[in-house]
Amino acid sequence: MASCLCYIPSMNTNFPEKCSAMLHQTPLGPVGIVENGTAITHIFWGHMVRPEQLRWKDTPLLKDAAGQLDEYFRGVRRIFDLPLAPQGTPFEEAVWQALLTIPYGETRSYADIARQTGRPSACRPVGRANGHNPISIIIPCHRVIGANKKLTGYTGGLSIKQYLLELEQGATSSFLPLPEEQHMSRDLSSTC
Repeated sequence: MASCLCYIPSMNTNFPEKCSAMLHQTPLGPVGIVENGTAITHIFWGHMVRPEQLRWKDTPLLKDAAGQLDEYFRGVRRIFDLPLAPQGTPFEEAVWQALLTIPYGETRSYADIARQTGRPSACRPVGRANGHNPISIIIPCHRVIGANKKLTGYTGGLSIKQYLLELEQGATSSFLPLPEEQHMSRDLSSTC
Protein backbone atom coordinates (compact mmCIF):
# COMPACT_ATOMS: atom_id res chain seq x y z
CA MET A 1 0.00 0.00 0.00
CA ALA A 2 2.79 2.47 0.83
CA SER A 3 4.37 2.49 -2.61
CA CYS A 4 1.26 3.77 -4.38
CA LEU A 5 0.65 6.85 -2.24
CA CYS A 6 2.69 9.99 -2.69
CA TYR A 7 3.89 12.35 -0.01
CA ILE A 8 3.26 16.08 -0.37
CA PRO A 9 5.78 17.86 1.88
CA SER A 10 3.75 21.07 2.21
CA MET A 11 1.18 19.31 4.39
CA ASN A 12 1.68 19.59 8.13
CA THR A 13 2.46 15.95 8.94
CA ASN A 14 3.46 16.37 12.54
CA PHE A 15 1.08 13.71 13.73
CA PRO A 16 0.60 13.27 17.48
CA GLU A 17 2.70 10.42 18.88
CA LYS A 18 -0.30 8.49 20.14
CA CYS A 19 -2.77 8.92 17.35
CA SER A 20 -5.20 6.73 15.47
CA ALA A 21 -6.22 7.11 11.87
CA MET A 22 -8.70 5.72 9.38
CA LEU A 23 -9.03 5.98 5.63
CA HIS A 24 -12.58 6.88 4.64
CA GLN A 25 -14.06 6.82 1.14
CA THR A 26 -15.83 9.99 -0.05
CA PRO A 27 -17.30 10.95 -3.43
CA LEU A 28 -13.94 12.66 -4.12
CA GLY A 29 -11.76 9.72 -3.14
CA PRO A 30 -10.28 8.57 0.13
CA VAL A 31 -9.58 10.93 3.01
CA GLY A 32 -7.43 10.13 5.99
CA ILE A 33 -8.83 11.15 9.37
CA VAL A 34 -6.46 11.36 12.37
CA GLU A 35 -7.24 11.86 16.05
CA ASN A 36 -5.10 12.19 19.17
CA GLY A 37 -7.45 10.44 21.60
CA THR A 38 -9.57 13.52 22.29
CA ALA A 39 -9.81 15.55 19.07
CA ILE A 40 -9.40 15.43 15.30
CA THR A 41 -5.91 16.61 14.33
CA HIS A 42 -5.86 15.99 10.57
CA ILE A 43 -8.11 15.32 7.62
CA PHE A 44 -6.15 14.89 4.44
CA TRP A 45 -6.69 13.61 0.93
CA GLY A 46 -5.75 9.93 0.79
CA HIS A 47 -2.95 10.44 -1.73
CA MET A 48 -1.02 12.78 0.59
CA VAL A 49 0.53 10.61 3.32
CA ARG A 50 2.35 7.32 3.41
CA PRO A 51 0.29 4.82 5.43
CA GLU A 52 3.30 3.70 7.50
CA GLN A 53 3.29 7.13 9.14
CA LEU A 54 0.09 6.31 11.01
CA ARG A 55 -1.53 3.68 13.21
CA TRP A 56 -4.66 2.64 11.32
CA LYS A 57 -7.41 1.93 13.82
CA ASP A 58 -11.09 2.89 13.81
CA THR A 59 -12.16 4.66 16.99
CA PRO A 60 -15.53 6.10 18.00
CA LEU A 61 -14.27 9.64 17.29
CA LEU A 62 -12.95 8.67 13.84
CA LYS A 63 -16.22 6.91 13.01
CA ASP A 64 -18.16 10.00 14.14
CA ALA A 65 -15.98 12.21 11.93
CA ALA A 66 -16.48 9.85 8.98
CA GLY A 67 -20.24 9.88 9.54
CA GLN A 68 -20.31 13.68 9.65
CA LEU A 69 -18.27 13.83 6.42
CA ASP A 70 -20.79 11.47 4.79
CA GLU A 71 -23.62 13.78 5.90
CA TYR A 72 -21.71 16.78 4.51
CA PHE A 73 -21.28 15.10 1.12
CA ARG A 74 -24.98 14.17 1.06
CA GLY A 75 -25.77 17.86 1.63
CA VAL A 76 -27.46 17.35 5.01
CA ARG A 77 -24.67 18.67 7.28
CA ARG A 78 -23.59 22.30 7.14
CA ILE A 79 -21.79 22.56 10.48
CA PHE A 80 -19.43 19.97 11.92
CA ASP A 81 -19.68 19.10 15.60
CA LEU A 82 -16.30 17.57 16.39
CA PRO A 83 -13.48 18.46 18.77
CA LEU A 84 -10.59 19.85 16.73
CA ALA A 85 -6.91 20.21 17.65
CA PRO A 86 -4.95 21.59 14.68
CA GLN A 87 -1.32 22.38 15.47
CA GLY A 88 0.44 25.33 13.84
CA THR A 89 2.07 28.64 14.50
CA PRO A 90 0.01 31.24 16.35
CA PHE A 91 -0.65 33.01 13.04
CA GLU A 92 -1.71 29.78 11.29
CA GLU A 93 -4.05 28.96 14.14
CA ALA A 94 -5.55 32.48 13.95
CA VAL A 95 -6.14 31.98 10.21
CA TRP A 96 -7.74 28.57 10.80
CA GLN A 97 -10.04 30.09 13.43
CA ALA A 98 -11.03 32.76 10.91
CA LEU A 99 -11.78 30.05 8.32
CA LEU A 100 -14.18 28.41 10.76
CA THR A 101 -16.30 31.59 10.71
CA ILE A 102 -16.96 31.42 6.95
CA PRO A 103 -20.57 30.24 6.62
CA TYR A 104 -21.46 27.17 4.58
CA GLY A 105 -22.01 28.11 0.95
CA GLU A 106 -20.11 31.40 1.19
CA THR A 107 -16.57 32.40 0.26
CA ARG A 108 -14.03 34.95 1.45
CA SER A 109 -10.90 36.31 -0.16
CA TYR A 110 -7.42 35.97 1.27
CA ALA A 111 -7.58 39.73 1.93
CA ASP A 112 -10.81 39.27 3.91
CA ILE A 113 -9.13 36.66 6.09
CA ALA A 114 -6.02 38.83 6.50
CA ARG A 115 -8.20 41.71 7.72
CA GLN A 116 -10.10 39.37 10.05
CA THR A 117 -6.84 38.25 11.67
CA GLY A 118 -5.79 41.86 12.24
CA ARG A 119 -3.04 41.77 9.61
CA PRO A 120 -4.62 43.42 6.54
CA SER A 121 -1.45 43.26 4.43
CA ALA A 122 -0.79 39.57 5.14
CA CYS A 123 -2.56 38.06 2.13
CA ARG A 124 0.35 35.82 1.16
CA PRO A 125 0.95 34.55 4.70
CA VAL A 126 -2.79 33.84 4.89
CA GLY A 127 -2.45 31.83 1.68
CA ARG A 128 0.43 29.83 3.17
CA ALA A 129 -1.50 29.22 6.40
CA ASN A 130 -4.52 28.20 4.34
CA GLY A 131 -2.33 25.72 2.45
CA HIS A 132 -1.02 24.28 5.72
CA ASN A 133 -4.50 23.69 7.14
CA PRO A 134 -4.27 20.17 8.60
CA ILE A 135 -8.05 19.57 8.83
CA SER A 136 -9.39 19.89 5.28
CA ILE A 137 -13.13 20.29 4.69
CA ILE A 138 -13.98 20.77 8.40
CA ILE A 139 -11.73 23.83 8.64
CA PRO A 140 -13.05 25.14 5.31
CA CYS A 141 -9.96 26.42 3.51
CA HIS A 142 -11.77 25.58 0.26
CA ARG A 143 -14.02 28.60 0.92
CA VAL A 144 -11.12 31.03 0.37
CA ILE A 145 -10.83 32.38 -3.17
CA GLY A 146 -8.87 35.08 -4.94
CA ALA A 147 -9.85 38.75 -4.68
CA ASN A 148 -10.97 38.49 -8.32
CA LYS A 149 -13.48 35.77 -7.26
CA LYS A 150 -11.48 33.08 -9.08
CA LEU A 151 -10.43 29.77 -7.61
CA THR A 152 -6.86 29.69 -6.41
CA GLY A 153 -4.68 26.87 -5.09
CA TYR A 154 -6.03 24.00 -3.02
CA THR A 155 -3.98 21.15 -1.62
CA GLY A 156 -6.48 18.57 -2.87
CA GLY A 157 -6.57 20.12 -6.35
CA LEU A 158 -8.74 22.83 -7.90
CA SER A 159 -11.35 20.37 -9.16
CA ILE A 160 -11.94 19.20 -5.58
CA LYS A 161 -12.17 22.80 -4.38
CA GLN A 162 -14.67 23.57 -7.14
CA TYR A 163 -16.72 20.48 -6.28
CA LEU A 164 -16.86 21.41 -2.56
CA LEU A 165 -17.97 24.97 -3.35
CA GLU A 166 -20.61 23.71 -5.78
CA LEU A 167 -21.78 21.14 -3.24
CA GLU A 168 -22.31 23.91 -0.71
CA GLN A 169 -24.19 25.98 -3.27
CA GLY A 170 -26.39 23.02 -4.23
CA ALA A 171 -25.02 22.78 -7.77
CA THR A 172 -22.86 19.66 -7.89
CA SER A 173 -22.63 17.16 -10.66
CA SER A 174 -20.36 14.15 -10.98
CA PHE A 175 -16.80 14.74 -9.86
CA LEU A 176 -14.36 14.81 -12.75
CA PRO A 177 -10.72 15.66 -12.00
CA LEU A 178 -9.12 18.33 -14.13
CA PRO A 179 -6.63 16.87 -16.68
CA GLU A 180 -3.59 17.76 -14.55
CA GLU A 181 -5.19 15.97 -11.59
CA GLN A 182 -5.81 12.61 -13.30
CA HIS A 183 -3.14 11.00 -11.11
CA MET A 184 -5.44 11.35 -8.08
CA SER A 185 -7.38 8.14 -7.77
CA ARG A 186 -10.94 8.21 -6.48
CA ASP A 187 -11.09 4.48 -5.77
CA LEU A 188 -9.39 2.95 -2.72
CA SER A 189 -8.83 -0.36 -4.50
CA SER A 190 -6.93 1.26 -7.36
CA THR A 191 -5.01 3.60 -5.03
CA CYS A 192 -3.75 0.89 -2.75
